[in-house]
Amino acid sequence: MNSERIFSVEERARKHAALADPARLRMLDLLTFGDLSPTELREEIGVPSNLLAHHLNVLERERLITRGRSEGDGRRTYVRLVPDALTGLGSFAAAGARRVVFVCSANSARSQLARALWASVSDVPVDSAGTHPADQIAPGAAAVAARHGLDLAGVIPRLVDETIRDDDFIITVCDRAHEEYPGGTVHWSVPDPVLVGTDAAFEIAFVDLERRISQLAPRILTVA
Repeated sequence: MNSERIFSVEERARKHAALADPARLRMLDLLTFGDLSPTELREEIGVPSNLLAHHLNVLERERLITRGRSEGDGRRTYVRLVPDALTGLGSFAAAGARRVVFVCSANSARSQLARALWASVSDVPVDSAGTHPADQIAPGAAAVAARHGLDLAGVIPRLVDETIRDDDFIITVCDRAHEEYPGGTVHWSVPDPVLVGTDAAFEIAFVDLERRISQLAPRILTVA
């Protein structure tokens, strides 16, 4: 995270002006937890499509959000916050959870890395699962975890239906899993490093997950 960036007064004023509308502020609140499709955003804030498009254009113009195509349903897009876009603009909502569960399609890379990262920074219990579990952890995931001092040895991918409880705080870290398993609490649109297979791809996924978890973990409070 580039915490050393200095925002000018003018830039900060433009960002605050962009968030002065209650609907846009609510959108940013939602996006601080995870990524959402425009349809999901429209349903959450209750505005018509044309007004949602206007709000998205305002936030994108001020470089608060970005949009990307789904790896699952290519007709679908996801809106996500630009990293560090909200630095210095204030705090956002918190949530309570008995357990956090990360879900991806194979449960062999992204969800396992997220589980290990979460356990290293939060006391809230954590698990992971997949909609179509692989036979084993992806070698690239095990390697990037080891490079960062985390251990995925002996971990076995598990099926989501055998893992999830009704009161779990579910974070999907895979577009396909989110679209197959819409019951998730939060979605992070993290590209699949297994599709590329390079060390660099696994490193990019790891850094993305690490950034998101470091920002979310302090806001998830343990529920007894």
